[in-house]
Amino acid sequence: MAAVGVVATLTVAEGKNADFEAAFSELMAAVSANEPGNEFYAVFQCKDNPQQYKVLERYVDQASLDAHGKSDHFRASGPKLAPCMAAAPVIEYLDGI
Repeated sequence: MAAVGVVATLTVAEGKNADFEAAFSELMAAVSANEPGNEFYAVFQCKDNPQQYKVLERYVDQASLDAHGKSDHFRASGPKLAPCMAAAPVIEYLDGI
């Protein structure tokens, strides 16, 4: 089975960076602790636009990605992250080679 990659581009509202980073740090810890099918899950702030973040994700297979989206911790992060967002996320799905 091929690995699945995800790049999520998140645009955070002005003045909400600290709240976003705190909430996302909680989510990263929960993914690491609870998702054996996740191999990498980290957020990076763009150097040329401090309001934009990229989430880089790698899953062992599609089922692991599906489980991530259905997990309690991912669902619980929505109400914490939503007030921080300035735009809808842009999600790219990638096939491992």
